[in-house]
Amino acid sequence: MAYTIEQIATALGARAFGDGDIVITGAAEPADARPDELALAMKPDYAEMLSQGHARAAMLWDGADWQAMGLEAAIVAPRPRFAMAGLTQMLDPGQGWGGGIHPSAVIDPAAQLGQGVSVGPFSVVSAGAVIGEDTVIGPQCFVGVDVQIGPAGFLREAVRISARVVIGARFIAQPGAVIGSDGFSFVTPEVSGVEKARKSLGDQGEVTAQSYVRIHSLGSVRIGDDVEIGANSTLDRGTIRDTVIGARTKLDNLVHIGHNCIIGDDCLICGQVGLAGSVNMGNNVVLGGQAGVSDNITIGHNVIAGGGAKLLSNVPDGRVVMGYPATKMDTQMELYKNQRRLKRLFADVAELKKTVSKDGPSD
Repeated sequence: MAYTIEQIATALGARAFGDGDIVITGAAEPADARPDELALAMKPDYAEMLSQGHARAAMLWDGADWQAMGLEAAIVAPRPRFAMAGLTQMLDPGQGWGGGIHPSAVIDPAAQLGQGVSVGPFSVVSAGAVIGEDTVIGPQCFVGVDVQIGPAGFLREAVRISARVVIGARFIAQPGAVIGSDGFSFVTPEVSGVEKARKSLGDQGEVTAQSYVRIHSLGSVRIGDDVEIGANSTLDRGTIRDTVIGARTKLDNLVHIGHNCIIGDDCLICGQVGLAGSVNMGNNVVLGGQAGVSDNITIGHNVIAGGGAKLLSNVPDGRVVMGYPATKMDTQMELYKNQRRLKRLFADVAELKKTVSKDGPSD
């Protein structure tokens, strides 16, 4: 696919300068750009690398002197990174799958496929499933009994969606995502050692062998509109009620959402984050990579947790936390600074002890 500079600028709501008829077939970093590629030089540091490539045109920041950079054309946007979202959508070549239903796909007669639905090789769509129009189901996917997927969904390779999951419009699932696996929920006939330890915060004392009995997952998973699930992420179904993912929430790769969790709208959950069961999370929450959230806690709206944070108790609205256990970011930073001062503090105390010992009264 190819677009002129003028066409791209118009589509992005940006301004075009110079030769608007230059044809662009792709995007590239400044040092690697070919003459038919748009260089993404959205900061002065990036623009310094334009001389290493062969770009005729670039996407620049507002106020950039494109002519001084030796360019023939430029696209300038007030927020270049936001414009980049539209640009990459225009230039995305897709996965190269053919449309329609592949001969090797297995579609149950009781499934309902909307107009324009595509189903890739070796994929299965089960009885009672309702697939919205223009949804693309890639190769080797599984869609369970009575699943509902809204219009314009996109399932990449080997996505698994279990029975009775309900998904909104424009859903995207990256390769290997699993939605609707059973929750990790087990119980012992008697009070377990784990329950005792959690209550007492002490050692178990005398230990008795215990066996675990499975609690089945009767709930499912409900997902709002415009949600994206990363590769190899897993969302457990609820025990009685559904696990819920709010509209426009994005999950990175290798994220685990435990049973009964309720995730709000517009949340951003980064790679390798794990939520234990029954977490209630508000809107616009950001969890940095490898953050962990204990079970049965509430995270308020607009919370930000730094990478690796471990949230062990409720977090109020608007709080920014980090560390293990997670505390307010400014508090945690002060603790880190104090830890780094310990060696010097010990040395100072040792020196004071020597001084006191020398100057003290003698026998």
